[in-house]
Amino acid sequence: MAVSYTKLWKILIDKKMSKADLRRAAHIAPNTMTKLRRDEDVSMDVLGRICQTLNKDFGDIMEYISEKEEEPEL
Repeated sequence: MAVSYTKLWKILIDKKMSKADLRRAAHIAPNTMTKLRRDEDVSMDVLGRICQTLNKDFGDIMEYISEKEEEPEL
């Protein structure tokens, strides 16, 4: 299973909020922010804090990427 946090980064741009601002506001550890930037899995607790901070829902900040979409076209 793979996830993409592209929606989250677009929300931050729209709100003129930096990733560092989000990290401080949502009390996210630096290594967790690195996981988010790499589209790696993070805990539901972290995602919940981000949603609460931004007043958004889970689907607003992330999306599921099926394995078919991940495979490169030949």
